[in-house]
Amino acid sequence: MASYYRNKNAQLNGDHEVHREGCGWMPLPANQHYLGEFDSCFRAVAVAKTFDPSADGCAYCSTACHTR
Repeated sequence: MASYYRNKNAQLNGDHEVHREGCGWMPLPANQHYLGEFDSCFRAVAVAKTFDPSADGCAYCSTACHTR
């Protein structure tokens, strides 16, 4: 299990990226929205989409869930 966070700030393309704890591209603490502990990025992204439909996995730490 790993902790996942949604970036409160959107990327230039409008996505709110979902990061696994320890990712080198984690947002600053003030911009992190804790999503919970998950076995994979898929459930974390699904939870993040309840807050923002544009949520997407980070290309570096949640590669399997990165779609854009």
